[in-house]
Amino acid sequence: GWIFLFFAPEKDQMMKNSLFRDRRLYVIFSITLIGVMGVASLTPALPKISQALNLSKSEVALLISAFTFPGIFLTPVAGVIADRLGRKAVLVPSLFIFALAGAAIFFVKSFHVIIVLRVIQGIGAAPLGSINTTLVGDFFRGKDRPAAMGYNASVLSLSTASYPLIGGALAGIAWYFPFLMPLLAIPVGLFVIFGMKEPEFEKVSDFDQYLRAISDSIMKKEVMGIFLLGILTFIILYGAFLTYIPFLVEEKFKLNAPQIGMLLSLSSLTTAILATQVGRLTHKYGSLSLLKTAFLLYLLVSIMIPNVKTLSLFLVPILIFGSAQALNIPSIQTSLANLAPDNQRGAFMSVNGMVLRIGQTIGPMIVGIGYSVGDMNGVYYLSALIALCGLLVLFTMIRPGKLNMQQ
Repeated sequence: GWIFLFFAPEKDQMMKNSLFRDRRLYVIFSITLIGVMGVASLTPALPKISQALNLSKSEVALLISAFTFPGIFLTPVAGVIADRLGRKAVLVPSLFIFALAGAAIFFVKSFHVIIVLRVIQGIGAAPLGSINTTLVGDFFRGKDRPAAMGYNASVLSLSTASYPLIGGALAGIAWYFPFLMPLLAIPVGLFVIFGMKEPEFEKVSDFDQYLRAISDSIMKKEVMGIFLLGILTFIILYGAFLTYIPFLVEEKFKLNAPQIGMLLSLSSLTTAILATQVGRLTHKYGSLSLLKTAFLLYLLVSIMIPNVKTLSLFLVPILIFGSAQALNIPSIQTSLANLAPDNQRGAFMSVNGMVLRIGQTIGPMIVGIGYSVGDMNGVYYLSALIALCGLLVLFTMIRPGKLNMQQ
């Protein structure tokens, strides 16, 4: 990101420098770093945990599902509480629960107790991935909002690329050492308490009126369209990309696990670099154009992948996919933040978090239908069809200019 700051035109340079002087942006970054830690840092340790505790692959996988499961139900609840009582009322307890429950596993050797602690840690983690983007919408307006969303997406991508390396190194000491990492949430919680003022917005005093207002807002065509795009994105990401590409490159190019990890990290790195430019691109072209470009790139990638014959050429769709993610995710988040009234933004972003978890859960199953019908070719041609569905949503459910309106 700092490289792009150096080469930016003077006007954009001034805007970015101003944004980077805002302490609230670093509060948001720190929350984002904690929000993705719970899975990304643990996955390299799973084989060692399985061996140390004498667990099957399906049993050790419960460490992931026990952690993510609470978020399906608690994320929208946390959003409502954040709108009613304030963002800090949700963030601070969540960060400390995440830290203490996660670090407690370091001292535990009973698998059943570990699973209970992972569920509790997941309760703490549930609001983090949506409240951070809620705060971007609360604190930043105009050109700063998509720029901040882009930088946050860049931090997210860099952390998902680096956490497996850190977690793997700690697991090399002992299987339980990655569980010390959640303690970093304690200084982040203190940063939120002492380094961030509560966002100011007019709260609706009547709860029934608040719920009716949310229902009316969320049922608008553009909002439902953005939620649909989120589901389709995560079906492609967790289905066609993260689930099936490792098998494809292992079979076609004989890559081992570290090589596959490096290949996927290239996509995350591309996302991190390009996402730093989303603010500038949004100002020039608008969020709708970036979303259309992203889904066109998903379509292109899905057609390319089964037809690439050499590993060097396979890097092209990997880099294109990372570029599509950079344009897509911050644009979806910016669009929702723009469409949401200030006193409903917590609920909006939390419902989006729940929607993304749904896409994450059903993605491998839906794309698996393509595999059962047409093997690997079926996976990516079905992925191309899903990308076409995204373009259909963009051309039929979202009016030009609507996504740039800020309430």
